[in-house]
Amino acid sequence: MKDANVVVKLPKKSDDHPVAMLVQIASRYESRIYMADGPRKVNAKSIMGMMALGLNDGKTIEVSADGNDEEDALHAITGYLTGVAV
Repeated sequence: MKDANVVVKLPKKSDDHPVAMLVQIASRYESRIYMADGPRKVNAKSIMGMMALGLNDGKTIEVSADGNDEEDALHAITGYLTGVAV
């Protein structure tokens, strides 16, 4: 299992839907991927869960991945959340 704390900095393009894009990225991986904000922990592959989490810029989120491709999954998710890889 791999995890990381990430300060959210989502892209600000008007035609983007950051939560939907994040769910699509997470769904590419076999690993179980979760995001937590304090006691709230949601499946990153669930659009409803991710919408309920509320990813606002500047918020620190814990991202965890567990599975065969956990390292790649964590890298892709954290890259998207920080605006490094879009």
